[in-house]
Amino acid sequence: MSVSLAEDVAYVRFGAPDLEIMRAFLADFGLSVAQSDSERLFMRGLGAAPFVHATERGEPGFRAVGVRLASLAELERLAKHEQAAVTPLDAPGGGFVVRLTEPNGFTVEAVAGQSEAQPQSIAGETPWNDARSHERLRAVKRIAKGAANVVRLGHCVLNVSNFRDAEAWWKDRFGLITSDEVQARPDMAIGAFLRCDRGETPTDHHTLFLLQSPRGPGFNHAAFEVQDLDDLMRGHNHLGAAGAKPAWGVGRHVLGSQVFDYWRDPWGHTLEHWTDGDLLTAADGSNVVGVPELLGVQWGPAMPADF
Repeated sequence: MSVSLAEDVAYVRFGAPDLEIMRAFLADFGLSVAQSDSERLFMRGLGAAPFVHATERGEPGFRAVGVRLASLAELERLAKHEQAAVTPLDAPGGGFVVRLTEPNGFTVEAVAGQSEAQPQSIAGETPWNDARSHERLRAVKRIAKGAANVVRLGHCVLNVSNFRDAEAWWKDRFGLITSDEVQARPDMAIGAFLRCDRGETPTDHHTLFLLQSPRGPGFNHAAFEVQDLDDLMRGHNHLGAAGAKPAWGVGRHVLGSQVFDYWRDPWGHTLEHWTDGDLLTAADGSNVVGVPELLGVQWGPAMPADF
């Protein structure tokens, strides 16, 4: 039994020397300002999360990942286990936080009790016509230009120095379930896609991916769900026109199945747009896969050498 159960990833937090440059990029990426001042910038999506991306003025770099727990009681149980303090979360939505440091030195902020934001409207779905059915009759489809409609943060990927140590730490504290373990050979696991245990409630194929990297610990990327495929492609065109730096995409992954499009923020951190990912329950169990499945795509460009 784990100490607590994670419900979802809550947010990612970064440092950057220029908050206005970060704000402009994130607006082109599809986020909007939840709260800001001269030292901090909080950005939200269209969903109920009060914020999904935070930036503090300072040296550029990854600062923390937030993990949402179901209740304050869960948070207090985690704090007792870790001999850590429960403190107010000074951020949009309030709530409480327990700050931990995992084996690779990453700050993990377990949060509970946040007030939800008012969800913003998502445009109604325009039916698709395909060879199997024609749902859109006597109507044309027009996709307005603009940024993608980011709805929520879906997952975070961390490079680690020792996969098994990191896996044990996260599972022991947050009850994560392996969706796909990646093995370089039968006796050598190098990573795993981990999902939240929400019982019979379907949840994302992965909320966290831990990957053992020869480069050592570091932030890999954070992934944000957009409205649909048209919206992802609209965002792709918008970011390109705005001069943002593409990293990889557009394509469809094998593991998790989502359509992906990766971009780099002004300081080189990778953020992903995705749509149409797999949803699993606790009963769906775990798989073992090889490196080809990790690197492969069902369609789209191969992974670049510098990704």
